[in-house]
Amino acid sequence: MSDQIKHECGVALIRLKKPLQYFIDTYGSPTWAVQKLYLLMEKQHNRGQDGAGVANIKLDMDPGKAYIHRLRTIETSPVSYIFSKIEKKFRKAQEQNKALFKNEKWLKDNVDWSGELWLGHLRYGTHGENSMEKCHPMIRQNNWRSRNLVMAGNFNMTNVDVLFDRLVEIGQHPYEKADTVTVMEKIGHFLDEEVQRLFNYYKSEFNNQEISLLIEKEIDIQKVLIRSCKDFDGGYLMAGLTGNGSAFVARDPNGIRPGYYFENDEVIVVASEKPAIKTAFKADYNQIKEIKPGHALIINKDCTLAEKKILEPGERKSCSFERIYFSRGNDPEIYRERKKLGETLTKQVLEAVDYDLENSVFSYIPNTAETSFLGMMAGLESYLADVRVSTIGNGEWKGDELRKALNFRPRIEKLVIKDANLRTFITDDEHRDEMVSHVYDTTYEMIRKGVDTIVVIDDSIVRGTTLEKSILKMLNRLEPKRIIIVSSAPQIRYPDCYGIDMSKMKDFVAFRAVLKLLQDTRQENLIDEVYEKCVAAQQNKTDEVSNFVQLLYKPFTANQISDKIAEIITPPDVKAEVKVVYQTIEGLHEACPNHLGDWYFTGNYPTQGGNRVVNQAFINFIENKTVRAY
Repeated sequence: MSDQIKHECGVALIRLKKPLQYFIDTYGSPTWAVQKLYLLMEKQHNRGQDGAGVANIKLDMDPGKAYIHRLRTIETSPVSYIFSKIEKKFRKAQEQNKALFKNEKWLKDNVDWSGELWLGHLRYGTHGENSMEKCHPMIRQNNWRSRNLVMAGNFNMTNVDVLFDRLVEIGQHPYEKADTVTVMEKIGHFLDEEVQRLFNYYKSEFNNQEISLLIEKEIDIQKVLIRSCKDFDGGYLMAGLTGNGSAFVARDPNGIRPGYYFENDEVIVVASEKPAIKTAFKADYNQIKEIKPGHALIINKDCTLAEKKILEPGERKSCSFERIYFSRGNDPEIYRERKKLGETLTKQVLEAVDYDLENSVFSYIPNTAETSFLGMMAGLESYLADVRVSTIGNGEWKGDELRKALNFRPRIEKLVIKDANLRTFITDDEHRDEMVSHVYDTTYEMIRKGVDTIVVIDDSIVRGTTLEKSILKMLNRLEPKRIIIVSSAPQIRYPDCYGIDMSKMKDFVAFRAVLKLLQDTRQENLIDEVYEKCVAAQQNKTDEVSNFVQLLYKPFTANQISDKIAEIITPPDVKAEVKVVYQTIEGLHEACPNHLGDWYFTGNYPTQGGNRVVNQAFINFIENKTVRAY
């Protein structure tokens, strides 16, 4: 993606099903789980580089012994930083007492991070400051072991105000109005109530110490989550640990955020992405299961595992951006989908170059668009094969002409090179654009000046800034006849509110294009009408609300908007003709048939909170407020 956006977070959970001594005896080290969690997190580092955190719980510790440990950081290379700290703890313990270093009881009594239950998190901050306090896991502490709650997740809630008010109504005094706080406190509140319910049930029959042990065995996490999550509006994968050793991972009813799990006779594992589990535990893909939307994976203290419904599942709308860009491309399903995204663009690309493949050069914007580029080239090869079969069958080609046709291949060159080491902060604002223009470089003397058309595929175009400030200027120096920018994703028209840092309308080049088209066609009155509808809807606070911003796009075709985008992003000094080709919604759904979450492209949000967010984002734009809409 040429326009970098922050997005998503990564979750990793491990529950050892056997005592720590088993792993010491079998694998020769007490750090087996540490190494596996490190792999799980490192293989998901694409999901968060702003910070990371790890928590560990030791089971069945005596009173007075620490049993919950947590470490968070926003240091550079946060995952490596955290695990180097944990490694030092074990190394120091081994140096101090080599004879007991492989004794489970001694380790749990004397060494931090020697517990059976692990939770890791990688953070991409979608808003606000990047501080250690914003990093997960978060902890809600209590002297009752089963009331302790450790949580981490990949989520954004669209109704933080509502959740905050609910907490106030039940008597709490939240210290911050943020989704991380409101979510944890809501679940924590109903966890407290469940513990109290069991305490009241048994108090006439057992003493308090006995009751505590009974609570830890019988606590109903499903009931806690049913009561907690009913007001949540957003996309989420939330993982939690209780101090007694239970754990859960809850997924939103539309399956917006991804979550997968694996179990064998040694371990239960959960992660945001399949390849991380496969790599760390050498699992077959068919052994890795997806957590169902509206369900929670619940791990009881006795290590029994169950997937239980906590909310009524809605229409499945798993995030298609996961498939286009966010998730690692070594997942075989994602790899095939990205290739298909490129392949479905074949007809549009051929039309854009006037079917003149002989004078066209194909390339891609590194590195995430490489797979869709392969798909696009496969589509062009298939087109050429059809042409050859048809023409040879008609007897139109003979001799050298036939040989030339059979040997012809589309020209492929590596034209766009990203200089990852170039830093644009070393200059003042006045000269920063000049520095930005050199973030990408090119391979020279590969283009026939004034003859060739350059076709470059990107996986998506959000703001268009990098194209305007860097890539188009760079490609123009090659003096091509035309430059065609291809996006394997459709036009991004609307904000996301379920985990991606795309919340302001003015950031989208498609939105800027439609405003210009409204101006060009003297339909500016529609802007005022939509603004009035948005304001009225926000004031009425009704349960059902429409996405009124869709009305702005209705007068224009996708091609009209694409042409206006090309006009907007073309710098004045670029002499080559510039065209932008976007993926269609139909092509997206054909390539990713099981992942139909497309609200940032279509405006069809899976929750009512999404409609409220887009309307508020438009209000903020009109009122010139530079705050996010949720």
